[in-house]
Amino acid sequence: MGRNPRYYDFQTIGGDCTNFASQCLFAGAGVMNFTPVTGWFYRTAMDRTASWTGVRFLYEFLVNNRGPGPFGRVISRREVLPGDLVQLGTETGHFYHTPVITAITPRILVAAHTDDALDRPLDSYRFARARFIRIEGVRY
Repeated sequence: MGRNPRYYDFQTIGGDCTNFASQCLFAGAGVMNFTPVTGWFYRTAMDRTASWTGVRFLYEFLVNNRGPGPFGRVISRREVLPGDLVQLGTETGHFYHTPVITAITPRILVAAHTDDALDRPLDSYRFARARFIRIEGVRY
C-alpha cells in the first residue's frame, strides 16, 4: 500500500500500475532483459524500457520474449492463478491497467498501484475487456 523507494513513482505522469507489476515480476524473476528498446529493464526513471511501465509494451514483451527475463502467454479467465497478470481495457482494445492477481476466492482478487489496492475484487473495476497473462517462466 506504498511505494518501493528503489523505483520512481509514475503515478502523477500516467500511472504506476505497470511499474508495480514489473517490480513484482522482477522480485520473482530476478532477471531483467537489457535489450535496448524491446527489452524489459529499469535502472532509473530515465533509463528504462517502455515495457517496464507501459501496459501495451509489457504485454508485447512478455508474450514475445525469447531472451532473458520473464515470458508468458495469454490465458482464459478460468485458467488464472495467483501471480498471473490481468490487463484491463476498453471495448476498442485499448488496455490501460495492469493489476497482479493475488488470490482466487472464487472471485479474482488483485493488487495494484496508481489507486493502491491489495486483494481488491477484479469485478469492482470498470472495464470492457480483460486479458490474462500467465507468467510461464524466466530465462537467464
